[in-house]
Parts: sequence; structure tokens; C-alpha cells
Amino acid sequence: MTVDLFAGLPVRDHRAAAAWYERLLGAPPSFLPNDTEAVWELAEHRYLFIEVRPEHAGHAMHTVFVDDLDARLAQIAERGLTPAERETYDNGVRKAIFRDPDGNEIGFGGGPA
Repeated sequence: MTVDLFAGLPVRDHRAAAAWYERLLGAPPSFLPNDTEAVWELAEHRYLFIEVRPEHAGHAMHTVFVDDLDARLAQIAERGLTPAERETYDNGVRKAIFRDPDGNEIGFGGGPA
């Protein structure tokens, strides 16, 4: 069974949000379905998208678990973004939280260091 995931982030300003997510994700959108959306394919069948929906902007919370959290965070830092928060859970799992210009939360998680 194939499962596709589209995780949405409501934003106020398409241009500003798309530029910020390009920096966070390290690539331009995979495709632009229309003038109010931009979509990034994170892995096969797994997508993150922004959509202009000002009345809902700033309320999304998503976490992407990656194989090498330290390498991912170093790449993001090279593009000028740093986490707003970092967490380490009792089991050693780590999470770095970024917030886009609207306040949406995008976390990157990884196994123990």
C-alpha cells in the first residue's frame, strides 16, 4: 500500500514564506500547483506545502525525523537559519524547532547524538 503525505502550512505572504522554506529545506519548491501554493517533496510520497490562508497562518506544527540531525542542522545554519528551540527527550531523541515568519513550527528530529 502506498501512502502519500501532504503536510500543509498556512501562510500570509506566499513570496516571503516560499523564500524562507527554500532556505530551510535547501531547495526551491518541487512544484507550484497554483499562485497560492508551493510544494516541496521531502522524500518519496512525502510533501510539505505552503498555502496562502492568512486566517489560519501561524498555527501549524510539524516534525520531520531525519537520519543525521547534526548534518541537517549544519546545512540549515549555512543558509542562515538557526533553531528557535532545542529539546532532548529522556530517551536521547533530539528535536530542533524552527519558526517561519508566520510562527508555524517546523521541527527536525533525530536519534541520540
